Amino acid sequence: MTDWTMLADELAAFVLSASCAGCDAPATLLCDHCRDQLVARPVHSMTPDGMPVVAALAFDGVAARCIRRVKEEGETLLARPLGAALAAVSASALDEHPQSLLVPVPTSGAAFRRRGYRVPELLMRRAGLVPSRLLASARRTADQRELDLEQRRRNVAGSMRVRHARGIRDVIVFDDVVTTGATLDEGARALEHAGFRVCGAVVLAATPRHRGL
Repeated sequence: MTDWTMLADELAAFVLSASCAGCDAPATLLCDHCRDQLVARPVHSMTPDGMPVVAALAFDGVAARCIRRVKEEGETLLARPLGAALAAVSASALDEHPQSLLVPVPTSGAAFRRRGYRVPELLMRRAGLVPSRLLASARRTADQRELDLEQRRRNVAGSMRVRHARGIRDVIVFDDVVTTGATLDEGARALEHAGFRVCGAVVLAATPRHRGL
């Protein structure tokens, strides 16, 4: 048996043992109906500090389940259809700022060791984008899931730094999910402090909490 045949057999076994990330239909990673739910439906909003944000999807239903599978269960194959949605909403931002550096929000060391990949960068690459890893973590932060806006702002304040400056350049900040926008604002603060011009943010999904601000 050739290596390619063995690989094909392993992939077939994986698909047959999988269930749809969106609806749990058997023997598929993502059924056609759920794939249709991942077509970009842009959500426009602002961060607390007034930075414009465009999200490809609302973080609910099929999109939320697929993103959780990528982040919590290591199903990186789902990054391709999610990346297609991110690419669709990135196009207008890139048309407006074609020379911008595309800067992902940094992933903590603990999260990278747990997953083996950086989610924002993975999604960007699947979207055909080239990440510029200018931002880095300056200190550890607490889990933000149960924090309100002010608590999140205090939690992330001063938590990012810029690795190196490249002169005055336009940048667009990228992340996987926006909840309150506090993390995006912290990234923008660090970049602007280093002399960059932040033109806005692009994210894969916006939570209802953020869409309601």
